[in-house]
Amino acid sequence: PTSRDPDVDDSLRKVVTMATGVDQLVGMGLVGFSLLLFTYYTIWVIVLPFVDSRHILHSYFLSREYAVILPAVAGLLLVLLVGTFIAIVMWKNRKPTKKTD
Repeated sequence: PTSRDPDVDDSLRKVVTMATGVDQLVGMGLVGFSLLLFTYYTIWVIVLPFVDSRHILHSYFLSREYAVILPAVAGLLLVLLVGTFIAIVMWKNRKPTKKTD
């Protein structure tokens, strides 16, 4: 006999399952992309200022002002998207107000 919690619904039990192969592949792809982006940005911001400006390594990177502009724009877009998502969820879940005459 298995010990089952009677308070947990069977439909909830079906939702909490192991990740499928596709989920794991997507997750590993996101981790790989994040690692690549972090490495690129770290070299761009930390290493490149110490490399001679005529070195060929500079041809693989944008100019330094974009090192501040691009993350700022990405952060603003992230805040905008999260705020929009929260506003939409709150709008859809609002309760109708009772009219008192």
